[in-house]
Amino acid sequence: MNVVPFLLLRLATALLTLLGVAALVFAALRLIPGTPADVLLGPMATPEMRAILTARYGLDQSLPQQFGHWLAALARGDFGISMVTNEPVMNELARRAPYTGELASLTMLVALATGVPLGVWSALSTRGRGVVVGRLVGAVGASVPEFVLGSFLIYAFSNWQLGLQVGGFVPFGEDAGANLRSLALPTLSMSVFGMALILRTTREAVLRVMTEGHITAAVGRGETPWFIVRHHVLRNAAIPLVTVVTTYFGFLLGGALIAEVLFSIPGLGYYLYNALEGRDYAVVQAGVLLAAVVFIGLNMLADVAYALVDPRIGATKART
Repeated sequence: MNVVPFLLLRLATALLTLLGVAALVFAALRLIPGTPADVLLGPMATPEMRAILTARYGLDQSLPQQFGHWLAALARGDFGISMVTNEPVMNELARRAPYTGELASLTMLVALATGVPLGVWSALSTRGRGVVVGRLVGAVGASVPEFVLGSFLIYAFSNWQLGLQVGGFVPFGEDAGANLRSLALPTLSMSVFGMALILRTTREAVLRVMTEGHITAAVGRGETPWFIVRHHVLRNAAIPLVTVVTTYFGFLLGGALIAEVLFSIPGLGYYLYNALEGRDYAVVQAGVLLAAVVFIGLNMLADVAYALVDPRIGATKART
């Protein structure tokens, strides 16, 4: 099997996609009302002060020149300097990425640990209880916005002593127990939608697999229900689940902004939110591009996971 052409094609497609994302975010930032000089210097700034600031960060050049210089800097691994903190953007991203990564990983674990068993139970339940619970959890989780649930949790745990703290993020290296307690509420607010998404995907995939002929054959051979579920159903139902999980995890890594702002977690989302308010072009451009890299990388990993779950897919991709 020759997978090299396939990987090269995916890599070329990824590079073109990243170039398109870079162009879109660069143009979109320039269309937002208000320049960095307006936000950073305020209405009382003199024209000389504005000219110095724009020249310092190359904003006095034409847009094609700015875009070309930015791409050249990216090729060297330079994400630029923050206009607000005057610190290298790469250093700030590296410092804050572990906080977002930990929050996303905890959310993914909670969503998987609850969504997959509930989805399987809802699909295999011969009584109405499993179906009702599955539909109820799926409907509520998909319909309640994250900021609504997060705001409710903040209100409830701030007004009543329920055992979990609101705000006051503690890094894992300082106190592991306090770190997990400070992330419990944002993890809960973020995981509800993922739990509902995984539950519904698992349920539909299991129901589809249960109608296939090899399941009927397994029943005819006298295999136990648990053996059939574990060895036949779950593996075949994992293909659509891999797609959903990788996409959702990419969303968590690149889009944890709401939870981080609500619960004051100094991660990438909180950093990008402040940068967008301050028209900090270098930070926003780097953050959006990093999110695109995460999505594309996870999609490529999903292709590898497909081949591991079902070798027939790997053989098909290798021949194409």
